[in-house]
Amino acid sequence: MGDRPRPERAAADGPGYRTALVTGASRGIGREITRSLVREGLEVWGLARPSADLDALVAETGCHVLAVDLLDAGAVGRAIAGLRIDVLVNNAGMIPSVRPFVDCPVSELESMIDLNLRAPLTVTRALLPGMIERGCGHIFAITSLFGPYAGADVAVYGATKAALRSFCACLRAEIAGSGVRVTEIAPGRTRTGIYLDAFGGDAEALEQRLFRDRRALHPEDVAQALIAALRLPPRADASIIELAPTEQAAGGLAFAGPPAGTDE
Repeated sequence: MGDRPRPERAAADGPGYRTALVTGASRGIGREITRSLVREGLEVWGLARPSADLDALVAETGCHVLAVDLLDAGAVGRAIAGLRIDVLVNNAGMIPSVRPFVDCPVSELESMIDLNLRAPLTVTRALLPGMIERGCGHIFAITSLFGPYAGADVAVYGATKAALRSFCACLRAEIAGSGVRVTEIAPGRTRTGIYLDAFGGDAEALEQRLFRDRRALHPEDVAQALIAALRLPPRADASIIELAPTEQAAGGLAFAGPPAGTDE
């Protein structure tokens, strides 16, 4: 962390974690989580594609940088090889577009599966053995309310997040008793750049469609939930946190069909 002063308090009042790795660290939720973990006193590695945003994060926080593309499995493996990581935050994800599944290009389908699902599994597989050996670790997955709850025009994105929820549940069962905790955080609508690509880079359309006159979560809200889970004593694991805007209710039923009053 260079010559920056370290906070007096060690991170995580309970387990005493020392190191963390955050994927998708350069923007949005990942950036706020990285900032929060540094403030907690952890030595943090931020993994993201090379960008001015990543450079700015390093300059601000003093975190280590892993400037690689998560879609390049070989580069990621080389970047994290030998790291001793106590806290892994699988945050990186994408929504290339919002459209019906039948209109979703195969390239987008493959990219979402690779980044949203394959990448966190691959990174977890690389770092989990060390956590188990030390008897101490915490794995976070930032998913979405589109995982457990249905939404139109995000079928592939929702499928990847649902799969990641299942992975966390199964992994938690497999490693119970190892001293390694697994926490899924599933945010609802959040003011973050992940949606911008889905709207073709049109910030005004994004604002009009998702955020105008609607209070959404902010990235720091998700980071605060993660820190709260991290600070729990070793005997406790916040297994699933569904974090929604106060005005957003997940679930419900929709009915589509002939106009009311007809039986056809």
